[in-house]
Amino acid sequence: MSEHIFWEEHAGQGPHLLLVHGFLSSRAQWLDNLDVLGDFCRPVVAELFGHGRSPSPLSPALYGPAGYIEEFERIRTTLGVQQWYVLGYSLGAGLTIRYAQTHPDKVCGHLFTNSSSGFADAHTALAWQSQSEESARRILDGSLESIERISVHPRNAKRLPKHIHTALLEDAKLLNPLGIANTLRYTNPAVSVRKLVQNNHVPALLISGIREQRFAKHVAYIRSQMPNVQIVEVDAGHGVNMEEAKAFNEAVRTFLNQFPTR
Repeated sequence: MSEHIFWEEHAGQGPHLLLVHGFLSSRAQWLDNLDVLGDFCRPVVAELFGHGRSPSPLSPALYGPAGYIEEFERIRTTLGVQQWYVLGYSLGAGLTIRYAQTHPDKVCGHLFTNSSSGFADAHTALAWQSQSEESARRILDGSLESIERISVHPRNAKRLPKHIHTALLEDAKLLNPLGIANTLRYTNPAVSVRKLVQNNHVPALLISGIREQRFAKHVAYIRSQMPNVQIVEVDAGHGVNMEEAKAFNEAVRTFLNQFPTR
């Protein structure tokens, strides 16, 4: 069985843009973005281990940020491009930001949305680490029913367009308990880039959903501590690209036009 994440390139013109979803989400979250993004870039959609069509390997190393960085590089080299853009949502944002920090010469711009995990402080990350084994064991013991009880499961979403919500619920049937347990063990506690962004050299854009009040403290941190970042505020909650697709798509278009690939 493959130990590489699932990805697919969509029709478009211009530079490639890697899109990475969040915890318990899938490629379905980009349904209202792909056609518009294709007018000015070539979207490349990837799914995290244990999610959607990706496998759930046994090796802990594959779930860590370094493992995902290798996966993103594998996709880029397979596409045969020297530079591209990367865009991460929630948990995916911590991974794509770290990738941009690790390979700044391969990224002409990185974009991200609200990500409490990506900007967690050391105390929070340590708490997640201490709870991770117990949380993982509950998932493995209870299977999909335990996954459905997690607060960020799509079944609990309130503000999403119906067609996207339906598609996410359908993909949620593909969530693999082993892959989700290992994400809780090895991805979530290690994904924070809070300190790394202080040395950011790559043009960046935060598309911030202002209705998610708990993320406001992180926006203040990003504004004061992250160089080379622009911030666009959108009247949305956590699901920025789904709740306000038009504003999200336009923010991406404007940013990509500023920083063409070399």
